[in-house]
Amino acid sequence: MVDFGDRLKTLRIQNQYTQMQLADRVGVTKSVISAYENGVRMPSYDVLISIANIFKVSTDFLLGREQQTGIDLSGLSAGEISALKKLVREMQKKR
Repeated sequence: MVDFGDRLKTLRIQNQYTQMQLADRVGVTKSVISAYENGVRMPSYDVLISIANIFKVSTDFLLGREQQTGIDLSGLSAGEISALKKLVREMQKKR
């Protein structure tokens, strides 16, 4: 099972945050982020939710209970996103 610290570090790097930048967004210190990534500490419930919101993932994903299945829609217009959602709904109906 992938642990929280590995997932946090991967998400942080993918999103081009330094530990300090992420700490500022979450409201903790850089050393706390480091402790999470190294498996020394686990976040509180509120911090876990904050991290999930920042990276737009579920808490289950952060805790290794599910795989990430989302796609990055940044840069797409509202119309393009709507069209993609409609396409997904149509594909799901075929199952």
